[in-house]
Amino acid sequence: MKSLRQKTGLIILVVLTISLCACGVIRTTYDVTSGTVKAAYKTTKFAVKAGVGTLRLTYKIGKFTFHVIDAPLNWPMTTRIDSVAGLSPREAIREGKVKDSPYVVRGRRYRPMSVAQAANYREEGIASWYGEETRRQKGGAMTADGEVFNPALPTAAHKYLPLPTHVRVTNLENGRSIIVRVNDRGPFVRGRIIDLSAGAARQLGYLRQGTTRVLVETVKVI
Repeated sequence: MKSLRQKTGLIILVVLTISLCACGVIRTTYDVTSGTVKAAYKTTKFAVKAGVGTLRLTYKIGKFTFHVIDAPLNWPMTTRIDSVAGLSPREAIREGKVKDSPYVVRGRRYRPMSVAQAANYREEGIASWYGEETRRQKGGAMTADGEVFNPALPTAAHKYLPLPTHVRVTNLENGRSIIVRVNDRGPFVRGRIIDLSAGAARQLGYLRQGTTRVLVETVKVI
């Protein structure tokens, strides 16, 4: 009888495993360690900008300036997201469900980390950049959380961080660092952990070479 129960349990486990694989649920891990935030950065809101869509605040973190403006929902997105939390990307943006909701790109499901996990995120890997191709799009381009994408500003795309999150990115090849606002999804290229805007890549000194090895750490904003 015990042997029969063991066999039955094994069969159930195999069936569940096959079912999960068939659903295309991809589980990922994050390099999250405690105590990685070494300093808090004060946020200074100093102006209101009239944008293409809704009015949004401009603010500073240290020496870096961020302009956040909502994009019209009919603008093309910078990344091809099939769905977010079971909704169309635009409906998810309209309902405010993009922050850490699971999303699907080319049939693969990504599950972002929670805000609590993101607070201690630290990872080394390859950074690329994007932005020049979006300059040629008619009208403009929209990020995954519905913001106007401006390749000259310090922003970035990440597959797993909540949107938005602020991170310090350090180019390990030359020691330069920058704080960026993660407001988009990507890169969906194997072996890359973050996509910076063209402007951020220029400040880090790797615009011409295309990729570089970086350290990415979330920063605490107060």
